[in-house]
Amino acid sequence: MPLVAGIDSSTQSVKVVVCDADTGAVVRSGRASHPDGTQCPPQAWWEALTQASSGILDDVAAVSVAGQQHGMVALDDQGAVVRPALLWNDTRSAPDADDLVAELGGPAAWAQAVGSVPVASFTVTKLRWLARCEPDHAARVTQVMLPHDWLTWRLAGSSSPPTTDRGDASGTGYWSPASGQYRTDLLTLAMGRAPHTPRVAAPAELVGATAAGAALAAGTGDNMGAALGLGLAGGDVVVSLGTSGTAFAVSDAPSADPAGLVAGFADATGRYLPLVCTLNAARVLTAGAQLLGVDLERFGELALAADPGADGLVLLPYLDGERTPNLPNATGQLSGITRGNLTAQNVARACVEGMLGGLADAVDALRGQGVLPRRVLLIGGAAVSAAVRTVASQLFALPVHVPAPGEYVAEGAARQAAWALAGTAEPPHWQHPPTEVIEADPQPQVRAAYAAARTAAYPATASI
Repeated sequence: MPLVAGIDSSTQSVKVVVCDADTGAVVRSGRASHPDGTQCPPQAWWEALTQASSGILDDVAAVSVAGQQHGMVALDDQGAVVRPALLWNDTRSAPDADDLVAELGGPAAWAQAVGSVPVASFTVTKLRWLARCEPDHAARVTQVMLPHDWLTWRLAGSSSPPTTDRGDASGTGYWSPASGQYRTDLLTLAMGRAPHTPRVAAPAELVGATAAGAALAAGTGDNMGAALGLGLAGGDVVVSLGTSGTAFAVSDAPSADPAGLVAGFADATGRYLPLVCTLNAARVLTAGAQLLGVDLERFGELALAADPGADGLVLLPYLDGERTPNLPNATGQLSGITRGNLTAQNVARACVEGMLGGLADAVDALRGQGVLPRRVLLIGGAAVSAAVRTVASQLFALPVHVPAPGEYVAEGAARQAAWALAGTAEPPHWQHPPTEVIEADPQPQVRAAYAAARTAAYPATASI
């Protein structure tokens, strides 16, 4: 049986899975940590990948990398990294995002150009920041890559011309999913010139080979990898709760939201992936647990011991600023405090409801772009919490399906590798993961209280 490998190079760690190319069954895996922070030397990703994959890739036939989106990897004319990569969660380019949006003619102009309105996460804004704040570094840059592009290029020995895929390219802010072309004019707008960018490979294309002789697939972004790993179908909305929170669905047509809530990404199969991203997800729970001096299991028990609505406590979970809504300088707020409701149970409940309140808004924003959800697939580290599962069903007012724990981004990358190896028209049919179905009575008053608190603190978000 041929074996294929999928790599998930995420913000916090790298995960490697080796799968049976025919069935998708995971036969072995590895993992290593990345440095913390909002910027990272790309060499640290390579060292972690080398550690995580040691001894497990020797007999694989094909490899694919799914990486964190948006990160700016800037190289000079010798292929050397000019400065540490700015990651998606680095918000220093927020003023540059505002400037770029205004210079092109406003949010609608950007949505029409590339399907998305850039915020600080997007690569194009980081390039403007580089040109503005580090002009000496910017002058050395001849090529810009994304994290998965750079790792694929390194796996190929840095000898093959660099490639990317349409899914990850769609998160740069200078590639259009609708036209399938780079917008070099937007690169020039950002930097004053247009550095080289990787060729956009076809979804099932083989783009090179590793030193060990394994074929290399094009790779993709992490959210696109998760969509492949889960085998998303029409009506499925994924809510992923990791460092960030995301809500996304597959679509047959490109989207362009002039409000900027929904990013009009492409997927890894030739379709599209409208997506909403929040900066604050699982870390809201870890911060709350730390505040209360309990572990996450006890934190969930406390949250379930409180009534829906936390007796009037509402948390705006903008602990690291926020991406959607676009509030990069925001801070978290706990409102509605009284002497009677300030209990550990209510604080824990407010943290869970606050984290999921923004993602319930995200699901509604997807509806506004034509997505018709019939169920939510809840994945990510925080999805193991019984409190999170229950509150998610109450706030989304949809059946919540929780797939069995798995490395779905890495498994999606492995599925792409199997697809490229087979050379078929469609990805191989792998068995979808079993799910636990959670259904609870909707609690619209919780969402109403969250919306009222959000609007009171940030009036510009009233239209959400």
